[in-house]
Amino acid sequence: MDDLDSQDDLVVRLRSVLPAEALITDPDITASYANDMASFCEAGTPAVVVLPRTVEQVQHVMRTATALRVPVVPQGARTGLSGAANASDGCIVLSLTKMDRILEISPVDRIAVVEPGVVNATLSRAVGEQGLYYPPDPSSWEMCTIGGNIGTASGGLCCVKYGVTAEYVLGLDVVLADGRLLTTGRRTAKGVAGYDLTRLFVGSEGSLGIVVKAVLALRPKPPQQLVLAAEFASTAAACDAVCRIMERGHTPSLLELMDRTTVHAVNALTNMGLPDTTEALLLAAFDTPDPAADLAAVGELCTAAGATEVVPAEDAAESEMLLQARRLSLTALETVKSATMIDDVCVPRTRLAAMLDGTAAIAEKYGLTIGVCAHAGDGNTHPVVCFDQTDPDESRRARESFDEIMALGLELGGTITGEHGVGVLKKEWLSRELGPVGMELQRGIKRTFDPLGLLNPGKLF
Repeated sequence: MDDLDSQDDLVVRLRSVLPAEALITDPDITASYANDMASFCEAGTPAVVVLPRTVEQVQHVMRTATALRVPVVPQGARTGLSGAANASDGCIVLSLTKMDRILEISPVDRIAVVEPGVVNATLSRAVGEQGLYYPPDPSSWEMCTIGGNIGTASGGLCCVKYGVTAEYVLGLDVVLADGRLLTTGRRTAKGVAGYDLTRLFVGSEGSLGIVVKAVLALRPKPPQQLVLAAEFASTAAACDAVCRIMERGHTPSLLELMDRTTVHAVNALTNMGLPDTTEALLLAAFDTPDPAADLAAVGELCTAAGATEVVPAEDAAESEMLLQARRLSLTALETVKSATMIDDVCVPRTRLAAMLDGTAAIAEKYGLTIGVCAHAGDGNTHPVVCFDQTDPDESRRARESFDEIMALGLELGGTITGEHGVGVLKKEWLSRELGPVGMELQRGIKRTFDPLGLLNPGKLF
């Protein structure tokens, strides 16, 4: 049977259960589902795109894929930055964006039950109306889906106080590679029955199963936060301030850093009037009962670390403007050149200055613009390599600088990815971080859940 006959058989079998609107076979449209937002990541040509609305439809897709030995690539909003959602040649792209219902919000149990296609911001606003709070807030929160957040174990600006996605996923319904439905975890505040399979799926990038429902922990909605901006004459001084803040036991709801390149890019994009003369801008926020007092204490620590100016926001509107500047950092850096590579190296807070200084040296070495924005409170840096993708030499230097940044992170005791995942972009680096024993066990887990290797092939390993 040739490839065309095989593809026809695949479509016929899928159509036997799926409604017509759930299947896309037009190659001009399926091509638009081929990749996420990462650079330098190969993508194949999907055979078909499926947009299911029910668990039973997802099960049918996986049973069909297993019967015909067809790879399946799960996708959310494709806002990822590692190529984890990129199609494989001849695959079924399983887009879960139509499974977008919030099934339950319980203020008493403090949980939400959602389908994977729910957009992060939609969930945040819905629970907020009931006095609750879903903390994980990636920069792409207005577009990214909960299923994608779970797949890559996403973080966000509030990680320093509230933690990341993994800490809010209590239970999952997962369709396995053979179409069986697995329920993991719980709805209760506590639960230690058996191995923690829920955590195993968080960050697995769709390589172990298809998440079709999630039970998420919620928190009471905190008070409105206030933000402080501190300017520094060096990134080292800004990182020193971060260490002082954490050492003194403060728990800011946000502690973010933007280097000079990033500040300039945001100003050019938005005309916000951020201080162009600063080498590093540190944003600290508190959502405590008395945020002004907490900001004053942190302001003193920033001044002691060498801040040239410390400006606390006077109200929520000023605070939101500063937060918007940080949220637009990646978008602004994308306008510097025709393409970007966004790194995701996380290091111990005590090595943050070495990471930023080392990145600056790499930028100089390769003659490139590399801006850094960071979740400074937890050491998660996002060096953004800006380059002209039409220039082969500049593209080569961009890729080499990206690799050197990851190597620097490992050298400093960090990790190659804090929240974006491995995908295609970083898979050659995974073995360097995990080592041979770790890789052997990881591959063994993959074989247990997906013995035919159909789920998101070519990712992670």
